[in-house]
Amino acid sequence: MMKKTVLRGREVEYALKKSARARLLRVAIYCDASVIVTVPIDFGEHKIERFLKEKASWVLEKMDYFLRLGKTVRIGGGRREYKKHREQAREFVRTKVEEINKIYKFSFGKIAIKNHKTRWGSCSKKKNLNFNYKIIFLSERLAEYIVAHELCHLQVFNHSRDFWNLLARAFPDYRECKKELKSTLF
Repeated sequence: MMKKTVLRGREVEYALKKSARARLLRVAIYCDASVIVTVPIDFGEHKIERFLKEKASWVLEKMDYFLRLGKTVRIGGGRREYKKHREQAREFVRTKVEEINKIYKFSFGKIAIKNHKTRWGSCSKKKNLNFNYKIIFLSERLAEYIVAHELCHLQVFNHSRDFWNLLARAFPDYRECKKELKSTLF
């Protein structure tokens, strides 16, 4: 259902999706500058308006960023896109894991390529490494950061000071990479 609101004097149209699976309000800005708000079924519309007004700077900044790009580049999350790029991503990730793991020399289980909606990577308790296939669309530096990040979870399974110190062995500038990755949308 399409809705409209005014953020900082600017009319913004957004798609409202009510989902039985949603537990929280989620706002996504896509590369065509479209805005999608997903909420639980019983979520009040006044709460959505209030949230959007609180996040107006962020919403407008992201929309303007994509509008400035000039052309739309959509990294689809569909099954066809995933199947098309999965093997390329697998080869890319394997190579990067081998390169970066020369620093750490960690043992690990399987490497899997997934089609996650909100994660770039993960590491399981069984020492399996999982990566989003969209990693191949990032800059090489950010992709390497994600690989190193997940490798470090093989030894430190949290984000404590020990974890960040370990990551700094391969990525002394990890703070910049982390910040840049946060501003990268799926």
